[in-house]
Amino acid sequence: MKQPRPLFRWAVFSLPLLFLLLFYFYPLGKIVLLSFLPDGNWDPARLGKLVNSPVYGRILWFTCWQAALSTVITLVLALPGAYVFARYRFFGKNLLQALMTVPFVLPTVVTAAAFRALLGTNGLLNTWLMHGLRLSQPPINIDQTVAFFLLAHVFYNYTLVLRIVGGFWGGLDPDLRAAAKMLGASPWQTFRRITLPLLMPAIGSAALLVFIFCFTSFGVVLILGGPGYATLEVEIYRQSVQLFNLPMAAALSLIQIVVNFLLMWLHARLGKRSRIAFYTDSASGTAIKVESPAEKILIGVNLLFMVILLVTPLLALVVRSFTGQDGLTLAYYSALFTTQARSVFFVEPIAAVANSVGFALAAMTIAVILGLLASTFLASARERGAPVSSFWDAIIMLPLATSAVTLGFGYIITLNRPPLNLRDSLALVPIAHALVAFPFVVRCILPSLKQIPQTLREAATLLGASPYQVWRRVDIPIIGRAILVGAVFAFSISMGEFGASAFVTRPHTPTMPVAIFRFLGQPGDINYGQAMAMSSILMLVTCSGFWLIGRLDASKKPPQASL
Repeated sequence: MKQPRPLFRWAVFSLPLLFLLLFYFYPLGKIVLLSFLPDGNWDPARLGKLVNSPVYGRILWFTCWQAALSTVITLVLALPGAYVFARYRFFGKNLLQALMTVPFVLPTVVTAAAFRALLGTNGLLNTWLMHGLRLSQPPINIDQTVAFFLLAHVFYNYTLVLRIVGGFWGGLDPDLRAAAKMLGASPWQTFRRITLPLLMPAIGSAALLVFIFCFTSFGVVLILGGPGYATLEVEIYRQSVQLFNLPMAAALSLIQIVVNFLLMWLHARLGKRSRIAFYTDSASGTAIKVESPAEKILIGVNLLFMVILLVTPLLALVVRSFTGQDGLTLAYYSALFTTQARSVFFVEPIAAVANSVGFALAAMTIAVILGLLASTFLASARERGAPVSSFWDAIIMLPLATSAVTLGFGYIITLNRPPLNLRDSLALVPIAHALVAFPFVVRCILPSLKQIPQTLREAATLLGASPYQVWRRVDIPIIGRAILVGAVFAFSISMGEFGASAFVTRPHTPTMPVAIFRFLGQPGDINYGQAMAMSSILMLVTCSGFWLIGRLDASKKPPQASL
């Protein structure tokens, strides 16, 4: 077969590569220089202060142990659910899998707001208990505690463990268990000696991802933890935005980058050896029908726990947005269309919805174009057996190992002078969002490209089609749905992105997550209610795209996105 010319392949990849160079490697390079050369000269005292200061040591230790504890709790609670979805076939399983996608794609700001609506001092549960038991004080006092944001971390990452481990578990060869049973092994021996060793790569992969997400936690810790707790991510934000101590923020960012790169490298190695999918459905071909009462109890308990953990906070969020001091009300939604006295906004809060949608559409366009070009390059390189394909694949995935706060900080210290004087430009917001969404788009499109039968391309080439014509007339029509899924992911990620937005949005153009954070930071019932209303709108917009995908696909199964 006539292979795509190298010139065409590199022309396809030139735009994504230029984008990464300008908006990823350049800002990170400046962060490194600012860490070691804060005034243009070598100054080890700055890093020495970081190493010797007990304050920053405690922040680093707190970041690590809260991420580790969140990971352990999530695994303990999610593994039984993974077993249920991998092992059994029951009514409503596909629908429940689709519903469980919602917490994973929700913005972290909405997650924090949902838990405040349910368990906060003014939350629904406290309100009901005070009225029902005639109490003068809220009986549940977990605001600004570690337990509060640990619970939110479990909510956010539960589905991730369920998908990765459950999907891998469901794909294990059932003949292995049957052979062990024939040799006299008990169910416990079969699990301990056969199933568990085979599951360890998937469990390890899920644990690494959960740890990374909790290690870089920003919105959840900032809102639910309060000023008394700070992860590296939160401290970078405080040092750069509140204290304007850019060298210290750069040094902290450098530590976070190194740790995340090592964790992502380890995850990539683990996934490459075991073919673990980042986000997949559990296999249904080996699932068995529920028969015994014990199995029904097991499934019922797990499903009840999932509903309480994953659905109750979201329902509380919506209910709280319609509940005022005097009962049901639309006042909080109406207030979004007005500018209150002493408001923290320069415009009506509802303008944040239009801003977020506009930024998300722009970011989606950029991310889909870049993701499609990068996926085409990687697919053609792998077809030729090029060893550099793994290298470029890793380069494209690097933004996943870098926190959005670090990227936003990098932008404010680099994109402030010609020829890239974008710090006051509206274009900087969709650029930052597109960089975060770009790797997810690649992971949606690339698997579909690799599944295209090579004979189709060969037939087109034999008929005289150029590499570009093969790409436009053969590849693009086949991967149309994958492109749509990538677009929905990019749109949803942009709508909920908070870390970078906290740096690059302007006061007169707030996004929805920034507006929610501002509302929650202000006293008063009206501000709190508007935060709940804005969070409900953001949740609705975010979930609508995935509902659309489910309607367009008869199987209602999301694509696999392999990391």
